[in-house]
Amino acid sequence: MSSGAIVSVTTRVICLTIRPAGLSSGPIVTVRGKEVKFSPREYDLLRLLVAHAGKVLTHNMLLREVWDPQTDVQYLRIYIRALRQKIEADTERPQYIMTETGVGYRLRAPD
Repeated sequence: MSSGAIVSVTTRVICLTIRPAGLSSGPIVTVRGKEVKFSPREYDLLRLLVAHAGKVLTHNMLLREVWDPQTDVQYLRIYIRALRQKIEADTERPQYIMTETGVGYRLRAPD
């Protein structure tokens, strides 16, 4: 995904739009029409998931791209939980950020 593109992932319930940073502000992410704030690390993780919606991203790939390959996978789990709290209606039954047990995570592809 290019850094200058507006990316939109839409499903029946959620519309996730990511606009690149303007001259005076950071990237803008909207969920269900409301602007949601993300930390820079959360944004980097979300950007990767959106860029590869529908594909499984391994723990190692996500750690390599967002942190460094030697980082403990627990950091990734914490950030995925934070993303789910901001995106999912029910974090106990996620509909968008799916766990692929033992492998990684997948953002559900647009409907």
